[in-house]
Amino acid sequence: MSPPAIIAPSILSADFAALGKACSDTVDQGASWLHIDIMDGHFVPNMTFGAPVVTKIRPHVKRPSAAYGTGTFDCHMMIAEPKKWVKDFQKAGCDLYCFHYEAAVDSTAAENPADHSASKTSPKELIRYVHEQKMLAGIAIKPETPVDVLWEILNNTKEEEVPDMVLVMTVHPGFGGQKFMTSELPKVKALRERYPNLNIEVDGGLSEATVDQAAEAGANVIVAGSAVFGSKDPADVISKLKSAVQTGR
Repeated sequence: MSPPAIIAPSILSADFAALGKACSDTVDQGASWLHIDIMDGHFVPNMTFGAPVVTKIRPHVKRPSAAYGTGTFDCHMMIAEPKKWVKDFQKAGCDLYCFHYEAAVDSTAAENPADHSASKTSPKELIRYVHEQKMLAGIAIKPETPVDVLWEILNNTKEEEVPDMVLVMTVHPGFGGQKFMTSELPKVKALRERYPNLNIEVDGGLSEATVDQAAEAGANVIVAGSAVFGSKDPADVISKLKSAVQTGR
């Protein structure tokens, strides 16, 4: 059985002056998850917000009753030191902690923001650590990263070190409003062919005009920011995006 169609609007495009209400309204309008972009100004050349904001918006959206359920906070960690922030985001209400492969292979094993460590972490070790904190674990790759780097991780026989989701970036991470990169769809297709039950997310430039291509390639989790929050009828957009995924597979 293939994984379900999931629409995860990116709150980076929401009204920050009324963010809690924007989050609850979006779920009421049919969104399954909320995609929360965390940027540190180091891993990507932009800054957004941190765990305190996630803590404040969490009461506005009911926690999912089961893994991957409605209300999932899908935190996309575009940060240089992903292991340092796992505990803070777990406490803030994160349900799915999605870090970047590129950061995990070049960051420390320190477990708190103020800590320092001479030891390095690794993608497998970080996935296991996220699971130990009772969250789902996702791993993301930038456009310049080949999908092949994920095979060893996904083929791991240790279940606790296998990600629950893979995010394929269809823009360069750091800024919203970029053009959808069709060049990244072969990665999605390769992942779907190898792992038919895997949750595969795409993020960047997704709208009614591009979702069909992503769905046909095999994506089942769609991140859309301005396409949803910039619409006069967000519920209609969410419904159409979901329908496209359901019929495109």
